[in-house]
Amino acid sequence: MSFLFQIFQPNMLSQPFMVNAFLSGSIVAVLAAIVGFFVILRGYTFAAHALPKIGFAGASGAVMFGVNPLIGLVVFAVSGALSIGLLGKRGRHDVITALVLVVALGTGALFLVITDNYATGAYALLFGQLVGVSGSEVVEIAILGVICIGVLSFLYRPLLFASILQEGAEARGISIRLLGMVFLVVVGITTAITVPVVGALLSFSLMIGPAATTQYVTHHPFRSMGLSVSISLFTVWSALTLAYDTGWPIGFFVAAISAIIYCLARFTAKRNPITFVRSQMKPKNL
Repeated sequence: MSFLFQIFQPNMLSQPFMVNAFLSGSIVAVLAAIVGFFVILRGYTFAAHALPKIGFAGASGAVMFGVNPLIGLVVFAVSGALSIGLLGKRGRHDVITALVLVVALGTGALFLVITDNYATGAYALLFGQLVGVSGSEVVEIAILGVICIGVLSFLYRPLLFASILQEGAEARGISIRLLGMVFLVVVGITTAITVPVVGALLSFSLMIGPAATTQYVTHHPFRSMGLSVSISLFTVWSALTLAYDTGWPIGFFVAAISAIIYCLARFTAKRNPITFVRSQMKPKNL
């Protein structure tokens, strides 16, 4: 019992910054898990990896101009998502994503050189920091999270159908390009609000890790998303607790815990990764 109290300190939640961290982290965990399910299903993992770095460039610019970093994160992440979606019409998706990423990273490097008082803030946004989220930012993250969940709820059936049977969705009159663009914007916003909590370099692990783990557990979409949310919440809560005790970056613990849980599922599962049977998603379900 004394060992548990050494890890889970009773006074942890008496600290305002920890309350903010747990609130924002929980919102981010739920949203990242749900979005991550569709990211893996649609093969957008590289875009999900690139968008946090693109958003980091926006945060650097926002700090340089004295603006809330979250605004810069959202603007650059959404702009990057739209650029990937628009330019990807005529080129390879991975190539376009890489080009948009390097342009954003170059711009972010320029912002960091111009402003010389951003070393601490840059470290926090790259790796995550417990004191990095204020009370006002928790409200902003909650609002953006609710908007994203609402959009995904509205688009759930056509998005799932188009992700599994693109030809069938087009035959049903679903605009694949528009659907993909809207979803990329949701991914951009999700990565933007994840960065202040987990960090730009490791937020990808929170979006992909739990969703990838559920592939070895269940084939049902709702059960997969529910389990992904549970794993994501456990990962964030455990990472916050360990980061509070050790002073290490929360992003490290998120990445490590996600990897451990994935490996446990990967090497103990008796089934192959999730494969949706086309007969399970018939047009009448739309």
